Amino acid sequence: MGKGDKKTKRGKINRGTFGARRPRIKKKTPTEKKIGLKFKAQVK
Repeated sequence: MGKGDKKTKRGKINRGTFGARRPRIKKKTPTEKKIGLKFKAQVK
């Protein structure tokens, strides 16, 4: 259980791969784009 283990998070980081233990982080789309607004709300 360590750097050489394919199934652990540390092993995935060491190999530079992804899987169930270390999923890819997805970029979040802004809420304005989801709703379809052209301009963001401005703070007064």
